This record gives sequence, structure tokens and C-alpha cells, in this order.
Amino acid sequence: MASLGVGLHFNRKRGASRSAAVERRNLLTVCRFSVKTLLDRSCFETIDDSSPEFVNFVSILEQILSHRLKGQTTWFGYESPRSFWDCIKVACSKVPHNCIRSIESMENVRSSRAKGRAWIRVVLMEKRLSEYISSALRDLKTTRRFYDDGAIMLGEEAGLLADTLIGLNTIDFSFCLKGEGLDGSCPAVIDYTPYLKFTQNADSISSDEEEMRTLGSSGSESSTPDKTATAASIFTEQSNLFSKCKRFEQKYRMALEQKGYLEELVRLREAQLAEAVSHNKALQQSLSDAHLSHTLEKEQLEFIVLELQDQLKSFQSLEQLSADMSLSQTSLEPSHTLSLEARPASSTLWPHQGKEETPSLRGLCGSLTSVASYKSLTSMKSNECLASPLTEICSPGISPS
Repeated sequence: MASLGVGLHFNRKRGASRSAAVERRNLLTVCRFSVKTLLDRSCFETIDDSSPEFVNFVSILEQILSHRLKGQTTWFGYESPRSFWDCIKVACSKVPHNCIRSIESMENVRSSRAKGRAWIRVVLMEKRLSEYISSALRDLKTTRRFYDDGAIMLGEEAGLLADTLIGLNTIDFSFCLKGEGLDGSCPAVIDYTPYLKFTQNADSISSDEEEMRTLGSSGSESSTPDKTATAASIFTEQSNLFSKCKRFEQKYRMALEQKGYLEELVRLREAQLAEAVSHNKALQQSLSDAHLSHTLEKEQLEFIVLELQDQLKSFQSLEQLSADMSLSQTSLEPSHTLSLEARPASSTLWPHQGKEETPSLRGLCGSLTSVASYKSLTSMKSNECLASPLTEICSPGISPS
């Protein structure tokens, strides 16, 4: 009995793992088909909320992002359901120039599921859905905190999902974020009928031929089995050729759309490069102008410094000259006072007027004149003032001895 219970548990566990793997594979395959149908539809019309291909794609993406999503445990131990927006707003917060804050501040979007649907539409219009998904996949710590084991976001297939979503960057989406499609109460239901395809095998072809033979024989007696078989083979061949042409046409349109997207991207990068080159040239020109002005200002400042140094030297020489003049004036003041004091005595000694000077007084005047010429200009003036009393002394006529 114990071995039977272990076997049943093992079979149940293996069946659960198989069902989870099949569910993941089905969701990823249907997502790839949905992306292809969106690319085909975008060749003829603009994709908006009313497009059935877009509604189906959004439902598939919501199922993938909500696959095995953990619930939120409350304070009382109950587990409440959670939306994929709770994981996206944390895992994609490091994406540069993200739209997380703008979606959180929307007034008409209240519930968490509605915010997630608004986020899908915004990033599709920004052509950055694959970038956000890749950023969320790189944040393994956050994804493991929000998803259980076996989830698509934790498996290796998630990288293929991000690569598949790159093709949506070639489509120009146009959405209205105020409609009823963002209501969180509407469930996301996937329509699998556009992706179902019946492939005929040999048995089904033979049964169809037999039916056509019976129909041909009952309809007209003149028809033969050979003609019926020939018509059936021609019909099957034409249908095969038509399906092949259809596939080739779809591939050609997809390649054409990708080519147009890449060409537009190249033109954008070339324009950005030309703008960067012109900006670099302007910066180099401004740098050279600043260097030239700096050199001129430096030369002017050096010239001003030299001129100030020369003026300082001239001022120092003038101060030295004035100091010498004041020193010489103070040294000659006592002799001047003595000459003034000796004037009355000399007038009593030489009372006679109108006579010539004596040789001794002439020699004294000559010696005073030589002293005055040795000094500076102000010294000469002071000596002239000193010599004037002596001249007056010598002016009375004194007969030589």
C-alpha cells in the first residue's frame, strides 16, 4: 500500500510538472503568433484598442505576466490576489526615463490591474516593452519574491519572450487611456481560434478523394474516376501553392517592416551623430576663443605688473631724494642762524659804506658757493639765502689793508 501511495504521488507530481510545462509552452507559442498577426495587421491599418488582434495580444501578455504570481499575505494570514503591476513597478523602477510615476499619478486609473493595462499601452506607444521586460528579468531578486517556482518569468523561456516582443517596436500604436478597456473588472480571455490550423495527412486526403469521387459519380454519369482524381490533385496542389504564397507574402511584409524600422533608426542615429559633431565643433571653437582671451589677459596683466614695479621704483627714488633734501636743510640751519646773529657785530666792525670787498671775504663767498653747488637744488636756494647777509657784510666799502 505504501508503494502504491508513493507511485500515485509520483505520477501526480509528474503530471503536474507536465501540465505546467505545456501551459508555459502554449502561452509562449500563442504570444509569438499574436505578435506576427499584429505585424501583419499593422501593414494595412493603425493598431488601437478596437483591433481584435491587439485585444488578444494584451490578454495573452497579461496571462504570461500573471503566470504563477504569488498572492499578497495580509496581517491576519489571509492571501489576497495580486496583479502583475505590483512586480513591474518595483522591478522596472531602475529603467531610465520610465513611466512608472506617471501611471501611478493617473486619476482615472485606480485598481492595480487597470494600472498594469495602462502600463502595457504606454510602453507600446513608447516602443519600449521589450526593454522593460528585459529589465524585470535581470532583477532576479524581485521576480523571485513575486513569482512561484515554474513561472514563465523565472524560466529560460522568458528571454525568448523579450526577443519576440522586440518586433513590436516597428508598429505605431495609438491608444486612449481613458476608455473602459482599462477597467480591472474585465477578465482577460484568450481567443485561440485565429491560431488554429488544420494539417491534412495521407488518410484525410484519400478520404476526401473518395468523397469527391462519390459526389462526381452521383452528380453525372459521364464523369470517370480518373478525371475526379485529377481534379482533386489539382485542387490540393493549388491550395498548397496558395498557402505557400501566403506564407512568403507574410514573411516579405515582416522583413519590409523591419527594414523600414531599421532605416528609420539609422537616419535617427545619423542625425544625432551630426548634431553631436556640430556641438563638438562649437565647444572646440569656444575653448580656443577662451584660451586666446586668457593669453591676452595674461599678457596685459604682466605688462601692468611691470609698469607698477617701475612706478614703485620711481616713487622710492623720489622719497630718497626728499629725505636727502630734508637732511641737508637741517644741517645748514645752524650756520644760517649764526650768520644772522653775527650781523650786528659786523655792522659795528665795518661802519663805512661804499668801499670794495676784501680778498678774505671774497674767498669766503667762493667757498660757500662751491658748497651750494655740491648740494641739491633746495640746498642751493638755502645757501643763497645764507650768502646774502655775507654779501651785505661785504658790500660796505672797506679799503684793503
